[in-house]
Amino acid sequence: MALDPDLAAFIGEVERQRGRPVEEQSVAEARAGMRALRVDSVRPEDVVPVGAATDDVVDDLPVRVYRPAGVDGPVPTVVYFHGGGWFRGDLDTHDQVVRRLVRDTGAVHVSVDYRLAPEHPWPAATHDAVRAVERVADRLASYGGSHVLAVAGDSAGGNLAAIAAQALRERVHAQLLVYPATDLLGRHASYDEFATGYLLTLSMTDHINRLYFSGEAPAPGDPRHSPLHGDLAGLPPAVVATAEFDVLRDEGEAYAAALGAAGGRVDAARYDGMIHGFLDQGHVSAAAAAATLDVNRRFARLLRDVAR
Repeated sequence: MALDPDLAAFIGEVERQRGRPVEEQSVAEARAGMRALRVDSVRPEDVVPVGAATDDVVDDLPVRVYRPAGVDGPVPTVVYFHGGGWFRGDLDTHDQVVRRLVRDTGAVHVSVDYRLAPEHPWPAATHDAVRAVERVADRLASYGGSHVLAVAGDSAGGNLAAIAAQALRERVHAQLLVYPATDLLGRHASYDEFATGYLLTLSMTDHINRLYFSGEAPAPGDPRHSPLHGDLAGLPPAVVATAEFDVLRDEGEAYAAALGAAGGRVDAARYDGMIHGFLDQGHVSAAAAAATLDVNRRFARLLRDVAR
């Protein structure tokens, strides 16, 4: 399928505003650019309403707890990890993404502000992800109130959600992984197929890896950074969403296939015409908005199923 024309125009505008590639910017510039795109551009009237959104702390990590509107009784609790290549992104950059999930699933979401590289290189973020899920699991009654605990994330956040699900498979009941990074030191065909022209480029992923692994040297195939190489038996059921025009497409789909081969329940969906980041591109593309709603509805269905 062809690239969605609205996203093609969006790519051109973002590249114009950036001026130069992310990998040629300082970390501060790249972070500011992401906030300008995802936070500063959001008008008050466009903020997705939820029942409540409250900033809190979980085991010294800043979090934002979102509660759905008009929902009575216990609901699932979802721990959400934002994308941004482990070096940018925060509670604000993914506020709208999480608000849509809360609206569409009726679940409480706890969005986690984990430590970022290069100040805190790998494995800091993975440690934060696992301990955040552990602490939330210990306090489910104070969040959604039901027994159901799920993890979710996009891109780098999908990576962290998958790693947390592997580490805590006895406590996590469902997972949502949207265009997840699952094989950080691998080289899948989609890296070459979509190396340039779709915002997340091959050179940018190389830059991200340099920042993320600027501390402890990683071993290829270590499941603490590449969940594709982990023990996939007995993992909770998953929704795995990928974008057609995305360097991470093939490793996300490889992870979905591996989960299924290990006996897991997987709802895998590739969204044609979409690019990396489509969860937050619905304001410029009706197709991206429809894809996002479909992802959220798939996850809502999974949460209902595991709650039975």
